[in-house]
Amino acid sequence: MEKSINVLAIDDDPTQLELLRVICSSVTYPAIELTTVERADEGFRIVQEQPIDLVITDYRLSDLTGLEVLQRVKRINPLIAVVVVTAYESTQDALEVIKNGGDDYLIKPVRHADMEHILVRTAERMALVRENAELRREVETHFKTDFIVFESREMTEVLNIAARSAASSATVLIRGESGTGKELIAQLIHYTSGRKEGPFVTVNVAALPETLVESELFGHRKGSFTGATEDRVGRFEEANGGTLFIDEIGDITPAVQVKLLRALQFGQIQRVGDNRSIGLDVRIIAATNRNLERMIEENQFRVDLYYRLNVIPLQVPALRDRRADISPLVTHFIRRFSRKNRKEVESISHEALDRLMKYDYPGNVRELENTIERAIILARGPVILERDLPEAVRSTSSKSDATAKSAENPAQTDHPGASDRRPQVAPAPIAANAAALIAEAGGFDEAMRRYERGLIESALEQCRGNQSAAARMLGVGERKLRSRMEVLGVENRYRQSG
Repeated sequence: MEKSINVLAIDDDPTQLELLRVICSSVTYPAIELTTVERADEGFRIVQEQPIDLVITDYRLSDLTGLEVLQRVKRINPLIAVVVVTAYESTQDALEVIKNGGDDYLIKPVRHADMEHILVRTAERMALVRENAELRREVETHFKTDFIVFESREMTEVLNIAARSAASSATVLIRGESGTGKELIAQLIHYTSGRKEGPFVTVNVAALPETLVESELFGHRKGSFTGATEDRVGRFEEANGGTLFIDEIGDITPAVQVKLLRALQFGQIQRVGDNRSIGLDVRIIAATNRNLERMIEENQFRVDLYYRLNVIPLQVPALRDRRADISPLVTHFIRRFSRKNRKEVESISHEALDRLMKYDYPGNVRELENTIERAIILARGPVILERDLPEAVRSTSSKSDATAKSAENPAQTDHPGASDRRPQVAPAPIAANAAALIAEAGGFDEAMRRYERGLIESALEQCRGNQSAAARMLGVGERKLRSRMEVLGVENRYRQSG
């Protein structure tokens, strides 16, 4: 059953309140609990006493302005959506509403379709907030640890699956690019499982010579090969009663794959040069950044081993795909490396953080970690400045900024020598005579809608439907882009066509 949203309407005109009540009663989704008041002070009391999801306020009230209502509501609870409605169209008022955190600005008479869109958008946002809160509670119930710093929904979902898998002995396959924190997730699963008192043993297959992988995993008997001067216990035996984390499992040879499959199937291993089987109780967590499915097609990886490993799959997103985690990670690394390097660095400047937020991190969290430690060492004061960041971070972000400025000012042209490969947003056609364009569109608002729609469609076309790239090109957040696409009715044709 869908949860209803709680809407508070503030307007000193009873007719407008009744109109809103009619609109809300005719909406089939979402279910709406509407409360109406005619004074702002009554509205504030309700916001303080009741859970409100959306406030719809008139701009010109008898006791306060809609802007003042917006500011006060956001101070009480910044998660409450606020929409300001006015009979007097003013670009300056609209800008002030948006600058102060308003979610929308409507002109009377309010159209049924516009209000319904706002109600649906609010319901979906609140459902997402509730779902994220529930996921985080479930993760925190299982993982009482500061191993992994995260805020994003993407990592919350990954850790939620990891948390639910911890109680079992099922094999886990963690996929993701290098530097995303696959081993940390494996540690979390082990130390929150029933095996936490047992050993957690790690082996990185890619770091070993091919001839030694089998011996490293399974051990060997003295004299089994040149250099085997004594018996050796392998990582499987070291991990008995606990967890064995096999990193870069896509790099193991076909011969070792056969022995690993046997170990997974029967819980038994054989040391190199020994015919005796050894029974073990080991949970396997494997990780790779390789495409195992393609390796199976190319006969480089056994399909039966793949299915034995892939009982619980976890895909760790790259840092560029969970940018909400960058800021808390920066704060965490500043604290850690300030202590380690005995530097009194306490924070980071807005400009430096902005650069870090825009960078794509081919090395993922590990690269961000190294970047912050370097910046702390180079910092000349208590604040990390833009100059303390690596050139790669500064230069890449500068290109993003230039692209965003180009989007804001489409008439601006590149200076000579600028990269021809940098994407440019082709603006919607603008007539030389602004008055003629507005008249053709049927008014200023519709003309602006057409222009904005053209910008977005052009950016999507140049980015082949990639909304994240289009948002960066336009210099706006991806959530803002999706919202404007909904309002303007822009379809992502590339996404629809697959």
